[in-house]
Amino acid sequence: MSDLDAYRPNVGVVLFNRDGLVWYGQRHATPGPHNWQFPQGGVDAGEDLEAAARRELHEETGVTSIELLARTDAWILYDFPPEAMKNAKAWRGFKGQKQQWFAFRFTGDEAEIDLAADDEVEFDAWRWGPLSDACDLIVPFKRPAYEQVVAAFSHLAA
Repeated sequence: MSDLDAYRPNVGVVLFNRDGLVWYGQRHATPGPHNWQFPQGGVDAGEDLEAAARRELHEETGVTSIELLARTDAWILYDFPPEAMKNAKAWRGFKGQKQQWFAFRFTGDEAEIDLAADDEVEFDAWRWGPLSDACDLIVPFKRPAYEQVVAAFSHLAA
C-alpha cells in the first residue's frame, strides 16, 4: 500500500466570478471563526475527477453554469486532526484526504446559487471574496492545503 492509499480521494472547487473573486461557503451549523471554505467532497469509485468536481459543486451550491479554467496537477494532501479521528468510522480508516482541485468560472446568474440543492446541506451562507482570504478563513488543519490551492490558482484571481 502506498502512502497515497491512506488518503480518501476528494475533489475541491474554486469558483471564480467574472470579476476574479471566489465563492466562499459558510459551513452549515459550524461556529466561527474558521468556518468558511470552498466546495469539496468525496470521489465515488470509478468516477472521473472533473465529473466529481462538477457533481460536488452542484450538490453543495446548485451551480451548473461553469467553464473549466484550470486544475491542479498533483494530489494535495491533508491529515485529519486527532479530534476528527475520534469518529474514525466516518473516515473508514483513512488518515486524511488527497484532493485534486479545479478552478471554474461561474457563467450563470447568482439566482442559480441554491444552498439547499441537495438533501445534505453543506453551507448556511455564501459570499464572494478575494482568493487571498482563503487561508485565513479555513479551519487551521486545512491551511497548508489551501496555501497550495491559492498558489496554484492565484494567476486567475482579481
